[in-house]
Amino acid sequence: MYFEKTIRETEEILKTDMDTGLSEEEAKRRLEKYGENRLEQQKEKPILLKLAYQFSDPMVIILIVAAVISFVTEWLNGTADFVDPAIIMAIVFLNAGIGVFQELKAEKALEALKEMLSPEALVRRNGKAVKVPAEQLVPGDILIIETGDIIPADCRLIRSIELSVEESSLTGESHGVHKDAAAVFEEGTPLGDRKNMVWSATMVSAGRGEGIVTATGMQTEVGKIAGILISEAVPQTPLQQKLAKTGQSLGLAALCVCGVIFVFGLLRAMPPMDIFLTAVSLAVAAIPEGLPAIVTIMLAIGVQKMADNRAIIRKLSAVETLGSASVICSDKTGTITQNKMQVKEWWSVSDNVYLYAALCNNDMGQTEGALVRGASEKGFLKAEWEERYPRIMEEPFDSVKKWMGTVHRFPSGSRTIVKGAPDIIVEKCRISDEEKNRVLKKNKEMASKALRVIAFAEGEGICFDELRFAGLAGIYDPPRPEAKAAVETCRKAGIKVVMITGDHEETAAAVAEEAGIAERTGEKISLSGKELDAMPDEQLLRNIERYSVFARVTPKDKVRIVKAFQRKGHIVAMTGDGVNDAPALKAADIGCAMGIGGTAVARGAADMVLADDNFATIVTAVKEGRGIYDNIRKAVHFLLSSNIGEIITIFVAILLGWNTPLLPVQLLWINLITDSFPAIALGVDPADPDIMNRRPVKREKSLFADGMTANILIEGVMIGTLALFAFAIGYNAYGSLDIGRTLAFTVLGMSQLIHAFNMRSEDKSVFSLGIFSNMYLTGAFFICFALQVAVVSLPVMADIFKVVPLDGTQWLIAGALSLFPLLFVELEKLILRREIPRRPR
Repeated sequence: MYFEKTIRETEEILKTDMDTGLSEEEAKRRLEKYGENRLEQQKEKPILLKLAYQFSDPMVIILIVAAVISFVTEWLNGTADFVDPAIIMAIVFLNAGIGVFQELKAEKALEALKEMLSPEALVRRNGKAVKVPAEQLVPGDILIIETGDIIPADCRLIRSIELSVEESSLTGESHGVHKDAAAVFEEGTPLGDRKNMVWSATMVSAGRGEGIVTATGMQTEVGKIAGILISEAVPQTPLQQKLAKTGQSLGLAALCVCGVIFVFGLLRAMPPMDIFLTAVSLAVAAIPEGLPAIVTIMLAIGVQKMADNRAIIRKLSAVETLGSASVICSDKTGTITQNKMQVKEWWSVSDNVYLYAALCNNDMGQTEGALVRGASEKGFLKAEWEERYPRIMEEPFDSVKKWMGTVHRFPSGSRTIVKGAPDIIVEKCRISDEEKNRVLKKNKEMASKALRVIAFAEGEGICFDELRFAGLAGIYDPPRPEAKAAVETCRKAGIKVVMITGDHEETAAAVAEEAGIAERTGEKISLSGKELDAMPDEQLLRNIERYSVFARVTPKDKVRIVKAFQRKGHIVAMTGDGVNDAPALKAADIGCAMGIGGTAVARGAADMVLADDNFATIVTAVKEGRGIYDNIRKAVHFLLSSNIGEIITIFVAILLGWNTPLLPVQLLWINLITDSFPAIALGVDPADPDIMNRRPVKREKSLFADGMTANILIEGVMIGTLALFAFAIGYNAYGSLDIGRTLAFTVLGMSQLIHAFNMRSEDKSVFSLGIFSNMYLTGAFFICFALQVAVVSLPVMADIFKVVPLDGTQWLIAGALSLFPLLFVELEKLILRREIPRRPR
């Protein structure tokens, strides 16, 4: 509200004196009233609470219940064989430990915000300038600032001498903002345009000034951002949601099957201990015990692969979320653009305009730096020409008069050079109306291209009027060279790229057009912060997908935009580098911060950090994320089809009145060894070459879509049938329950090892992909095969797993049955390729 007030009105409202400041007594009273100038800290969860949270997952709860039942069963039997529950609980605690470890590395955004605040402040109290701890600043203090200072509180300026403040981290502006204490602005003026205010956690890039402190601590603009960070909940990732549903479904299925078995057992008058043992076997068979840990390991592998591509993942869940991203909301400055102003266009009337750009220049801030570089590219080095034509006088820039001038000693005498706003400079020149209109027309044309236009003029002697017009320079913050290609890749991949910035609407729209984010179609493609504020939530929700540019927006606006896209069903990635991006980075499904130019606050709030600050890197990360999501899907398909096979084996045997063909410890071995290693190896399977030519996976799309459920059931029935057939051969042909169980155990394990190769593609033959093209899977096969043989053949292992050695004929039977899944699925793929077009994903 203070930007709407005059200096005198602000002084009266805050009951202070801009010449003497507050008294020490009044400052102490206000400190008690308003509190210290510090940011609140989010209450950290105790480690025990974090650990407890890891046990809330339905799949984990089912595992714990299975372990308890197994323990009770063994205890009641008096066997004291607790291998099964011990293995289950080891898996549970391993998974929980990994989860807690990731949480302990969590966000440090508020701590980073605190570090950005100045430790001391220079204020006027009792008429004297004194240094006080920044935490003791109070509203009404008179703050004195100069070049290099980090501003410790929000202030209404009362004096400004060539004052320029770097606000890009807060507002998104890519250049220093010239401040004007005398200005007064109307209600609703965007934050970045309130040039009579300075903000906490921004930096003075040039000049000096004084201001009345208007807000401290959580009441400052940066404090409001901290408040959003505290209150903003972190959304659950799509994979977390899908795995949670999977866990619930598996748990429900396991309970139903156990219930059926329990009733069936009672009807058959089976001993209670046998019913319990069977129930435990089914629970173990139904739940893929290794799935939570396998997904974690696969995500960790993805983290390393992304790090190799300069994308540093802070949270494991971010890996798969990237693969599902359908909207990327990108900050403009430093993300799409280079955050390095440069001259794009010169328009000269005089041959000396490049020289004037070098001489009438203090090389302070982005604008003057761009002019110095632009002149240098034309062969006019500032240092060289200043030595030749030394400066003898300067008229400083003023945000009211909007121009600056320098006087130099030339061989012919003194010469004045002036630069500033074109409409001001032309009024200072001896110029005809026709020429004046030509200059202003060119200025308008350049401005329409989102260029910041600077005019130059010169005159003989020391004179700042009656000048000769020299030319115009158009400055802009150019898009990164690779940004356009990255945006085009996103378009092909079905990902909408949206620019969200604190910059002006015209500038943002022009950059978006140049980067390929938006096209001029006649429809409005951009929305300003003021228009957004006036738009009800329901209207925004209806129209959100029409816009590609959101300009002059606040941190709250950014969060609102992200949430509107999420309500439309999109999975939203948000990229940014400033403090102003932090709340949106946290609210998005995945936040991507810049590693070099980004603030510590943005990095702390993000899920991923782009080490090279390159927008194109996020596209590479999306590709990697899609590959990892596909591989997780392959692993889930493999594990569940294998587990269905185990369920079929146990369930059908009981329905037929057979002895249990598999014991719990044998099922645990299969689930944790012969299932888990191939599943992990599938996690590094090479991505489909066409992966970025398909649309992203929708949030509501099931993990089991595109016929995966039917495939799991068919393949599970096949594997279960093979195990039952092996059991029947061993039990009936050899007359031994132990041989029957050993054959069933061996066929179940080895057929699943073979089946893992089927998972590499839904329609391509494993032979066309190449048996050895995934050496990790090939290695996992040979290791697990050797372990399976060792379990059956080595007496020590055989005793633990309750199996017996097999002879040569029995091994041949096991091998022949185990190869059947490969032949079956290859035939299925052949039929699919010949009769059915490739299923859309």
